[in-house]
Amino acid sequence: MCETGRCIRSSGSIALLRYTMALSADPVRFTFRSGFRSLSLVDPVDGVRMPLMVFYPTDSAEERQRVGPFDMSVARDAEPIAGRRRLVVLSHGNSGAPLLYRDLMAGLARRGFVVAAPEHPFNNRNDNSRSGTVANQGARPRHVRAVADWMVGDSPWVDHLDAGGYAAIGHSIGGYTVLALAGGRPQSAPAESPDGRPTPIDVATDERLRALVLMAPALVWFRQPGSLGAVTQPLLMLFGENDHVFPPGYAEMVLTNTLADIGRPDRVFHQVVARAGHYSFMSPYPEAMRQRSFPPSQDPPGFDREAFQPVLIAQVADFLERYLAKPSASP
Repeated sequence: MCETGRCIRSSGSIALLRYTMALSADPVRFTFRSGFRSLSLVDPVDGVRMPLMVFYPTDSAEERQRVGPFDMSVARDAEPIAGRRRLVVLSHGNSGAPLLYRDLMAGLARRGFVVAAPEHPFNNRNDNSRSGTVANQGARPRHVRAVADWMVGDSPWVDHLDAGGYAAIGHSIGGYTVLALAGGRPQSAPAESPDGRPTPIDVATDERLRALVLMAPALVWFRQPGSLGAVTQPLLMLFGENDHVFPPGYAEMVLTNTLADIGRPDRVFHQVVARAGHYSFMSPYPEAMRQRSFPPSQDPPGFDREAFQPVLIAQVADFLERYLAKPSASP
């Protein structure tokens, strides 16, 4: 079982990183209840529908809700609580969906954040036709930026959002998405290019990004030296010790190669989650969906995904409160 305070251990093999973010053994502190709203936007380039889920602080009572195959406790379509909050945009993994991170998003809402998560067109559970293409690598960061634009410009939360920038969370290829949007300079993998040669991927940086959280990130597109040198935002990176999709050893090799010239190495935090696998950062699947033939529902032996969720929520919320909610505070 993964016990609070024992789930995460720091890796000491990258000298340029500091490991000062410690987990509290205290239970997760919740100040608010979680509101929830499901809607959709339009991809500004492809012109296709982009489903969007938003979790936000409210004082309305939560109730058990059935959304798709999942049950969760939220106040559906409730009024946002008064006051200005910080925005967080979450990018799901390959062939994924926002609801796979429902515990984390609802937990952050209860801690005072507004969390918006798009379903990436052509790279989700229903349509994964763009997976493994340069077009997908270019579109994903654009989706996150479009969500941030709408949230602070024309959404029902406009009067409830602080104008001082936002944070982004990414799991797996969502980690790539976040890093590219933050100033990373990605390069395609050979198999993604028609001529078999790596080529630069055109991604526009969003200067509003203030903090980044990466969970089991896909880093193959940042192998070249200096490709992350322009990423200066505070960065929390969480890897699974038993991740067989993107092993932490490979991730450390990439990071050592690309983070050497990062602007603020004192605000880069890297931790390895003991016994966790690639999918262990997602919310638990219902018992009926836990099948050996369905890897996202499975965890390595000895890892308790359900017990880990409060630890993950506390870790991410504490990091965001330190570097996003109080931007004027010294690091």
